[in-house]
Amino acid sequence: MPSTHDGHLANLLLTPAEVAAAFRVDPKTVTRWAKAGKLSSVRTLGGHRRYLEAEVLEKLANAEANADLSLWLAGDGGHSRED
Repeated sequence: MPSTHDGHLANLLLTPAEVAAAFRVDPKTVTRWAKAGKLSSVRTLGGHRRYLEAEVLEKLANAEANADLSLWLAGDGGHSRED
């Protein structure tokens, strides 16, 4: 069972690789989404990004309900590019 704090479930943090696996994209794509404000992140003391599991799960659930997920994620009409 997840740890609790003040009666609320603690927000679990996911690595870019874990988020990428859930969305079936490259971890660098997840980082670009965070930089673009499409997915919020927190930084560890070492400067690494971590993502709130609850937000990732919500976006995944919305993705299943919306056929235009690729348009939202790419932000450029569905055409993604690698930097």
